[in-house]
Amino acid sequence: MPAAAAFYGKVVGWAVNDATTPELAYTVLAAGDAPVAGLMALPEEGVRLGATPRWVGYVAVDDLDAKAAQVHRLGGAVLVSPTDSNIGRISVVADPEGATFALVTELAYGQQQPGKLNEPGRVGWHELLAVDGNGIFPFYGNLLGWQKVRAESDPADLYELFSVAGQTIGGMLTKLPSVPQPCWLFYFDVDDIGAAAGRVHAGGGRVLQGPIELPDGCWIVRCADPQGALFALQGAWDQSGQRASTVGWSASWGGIASKGRVVVHKTRR
Repeated sequence: MPAAAAFYGKVVGWAVNDATTPELAYTVLAAGDAPVAGLMALPEEGVRLGATPRWVGYVAVDDLDAKAAQVHRLGGAVLVSPTDSNIGRISVVADPEGATFALVTELAYGQQQPGKLNEPGRVGWHELLAVDGNGIFPFYGNLLGWQKVRAESDPADLYELFSVAGQTIGGMLTKLPSVPQPCWLFYFDVDDIGAAAGRVHAGGGRVLQGPIELPDGCWIVRCADPQGALFALQGAWDQSGQRASTVGWSASWGGIASKGRVVVHKTRR
């Protein structure tokens, strides 16, 4: 946990706050004063069953017990039954394809007015790597009320955008066979993607893919932290008036592998 906190604190710029209780060692990561994420050790039972370090997303719901029961009815699985925790009442679940996430109510953190998705340190995008990117959406739509951004989507579409309360917050796509299991990937916002990629490398993590420029001018990198947990970063890349250095990289993501160099620019002060 201390190593993970140090890594993400430097890479994303999160403040690291100890929230340990007598029952659980816990760290809260914050963007400014706003709690964004938490760190805890893998439970011993999970380790015995082969669990590896990973990020888990929490979705707020009004009636946790009813939603957990609905997960079963929709073909998913309840991995941790509704229970009180240090962050609120939670339940860890899996969709019908096995991608895990959590439900939460009475959340102890982050109840203030949320900031914009693109503010530094926020989780700016939520991406599901699914067995069937088109077929899995009804599970989430029925369970959580998420909406397709395109009401009539073509089965040939590779990327299914979804929205919550009218705001587009993520997408779903069919993973390639080289991705071992369905999972959610979270994109953390940073000011400068080149500098952030350099911090990933310097901190012992790996840039698996990118930087990649998106049509809207945003840049992304997909990464693994030093303990193997997958995450992604997104942000602008200001390459003007900067001194360039190079960071070696080996990218392997979704069956596409390449080797080369990422040019990382350090701002002159």
